[in-house]
Amino acid sequence: MNLSEFIKKQRKIHGMTQVDLAGRAGVGLRFIREMEQGKQTLRMDKVNQVLGLFGKTLEPVDWRPHSFSEIKEDSHTS
Repeated sequence: MNLSEFIKKQRKIHGMTQVDLAGRAGVGLRFIREMEQGKQTLRMDKVNQVLGLFGKTLEPVDWRPHSFSEIKEDSHTS
């Protein structure tokens, strides 16, 4: 499940409108709409404000099979 799906699902589970969620999280309605629409660039502090309402936070996770050192080496060979 991606971020936009999670936010939308949690908002509905808790019976909130986008306006309700924005008010409770202390962010603008536009921000909530952008989150739910899957905007690619969002402020992490605001994302964490919203996620905090559901007991969640952003954190680093492994998603690529190689390490940072391999990425660094690849950039020198190009």
